[in-house]
Amino acid sequence: MPALNKTARKPLDRTIDAAEVARFAAMADEWWDADGKFAPLHRFNPVRLQFIRDRLCAKFGRAPLGDKPLKGLRVLDVGSGGGLIGEPLARMGASVTGIDASEKNVRVAAAHAKGQGLAIDYRFAAAGDLVAAREKFDAVLSLEVVEHVADRAAFVKDCAALVKPGGLLILATLNRTAKSFLLGIVAAEYVLRWLPPGTHDWKRFVRPSELAGDLRAAGMRVTELTGVSYSLLTDKFSLSSDIDVNYLAVAEHQ
Repeated sequence: MPALNKTARKPLDRTIDAAEVARFAAMADEWWDADGKFAPLHRFNPVRLQFIRDRLCAKFGRAPLGDKPLKGLRVLDVGSGGGLIGEPLARMGASVTGIDASEKNVRVAAAHAKGQGLAIDYRFAAAGDLVAAREKFDAVLSLEVVEHVADRAAFVKDCAALVKPGGLLILATLNRTAKSFLLGIVAAEYVLRWLPPGTHDWKRFVRPSELAGDLRAAGMRVTELTGVSYSLLTDKFSLSSDIDVNYLAVAEHQ
């Protein structure tokens, strides 16, 4: 069932899963607790940010280690949560808009950004709302969101429609494999307790071929697939060629 817009009392968007929104809204006060329920995101956030920075710099001819490497780029974070991605990108110089289907997430993110002296445009909205407003961005990001939406194909289509010609779409999700069930569900939620049990539904994990199909239907093509792997020996996440569990996909307009 779609979430409700409390002001208009109507479905916020066809892609929104109300149960998933409620699940994450209930944990919203813990977004910035590095040892809390979002600890895994804090732990692999540096890897994701490096990937995003480097791909955007390569695409737009920037020096990734320079001062404000993303200055002048308009970036949209779809499913922005508490702002774990938006704030670092803003510090890199990007003009960041973050949208989320949870009003509580938006309030938490906006308050934290204000406390950090960062000007980030956080909105209680869905991607479809921005499509209707004909907004466009140099880069659209949606990380660990696509496996939680009600209509994946429609969601991907909306995200793609928000990318300017010559821009990039970067998605992150979990592959639907036996390995991802063992590591992403059993280990992460029940053994290591990195996430509350029930955070993910393995049946909603997305195979790269499925995501590529959604992107082709939306007029985009996948240009890169990169895995994010965890090492028990080093207790760290890193980019890898292993896409059996977590992976990042980069796409451009065909």
